[in-house]
Amino acid sequence: MEHEHREIDRAIEDFVGKLRAGVLETEVLTWALDKLRRHIYLEEVIVFPPIREAGMVMPIFVMMREHGRLWRTMDTLDGLLAASDTDRIEAACGVLLDQLHEHNSKEEPIIYPHIDIDLTAHMRAELTRSVESGRAPGGWVCRHASVVGAMSGPADEN
Repeated sequence: MEHEHREIDRAIEDFVGKLRAGVLETEVLTWALDKLRRHIYLEEVIVFPPIREAGMVMPIFVMMREHGRLWRTMDTLDGLLAASDTDRIEAACGVLLDQLHEHNSKEEPIIYPHIDIDLTAHMRAELTRSVESGRAPGGWVCRHASVVGAMSGPADEN
């Protein structure tokens, strides 16, 4: 799962680097956003429930709330990509990278060690299979995505 964090970050950073050079490669950012949405799905459906049931209620709540923020920022980016608004795309990517850094810096040391402790062998195998080949079901949206207050930062200014 940490490897996916790095892949997603690198893809967004590569996209921004090319954008700054005047190249808008929407497929690179679209790939990263799709991968992040699937990653959030796997965490919320496979990883988080047994860890929450084992007693880590508040840390899981925080992670899910942050997933909602990430999701809303991704939705904002989808709209900006459709409009080819490169200045705001770059700013929104900066916001997303900041959110990911903040989120991952908590999730990796606090939540991920519990994967080996709180998930059964079957759940870990399902997670591995899903990371390698799975997709989030079409139309799936993280539970906290509908909370008011999308992203904050320069990309949100008019």
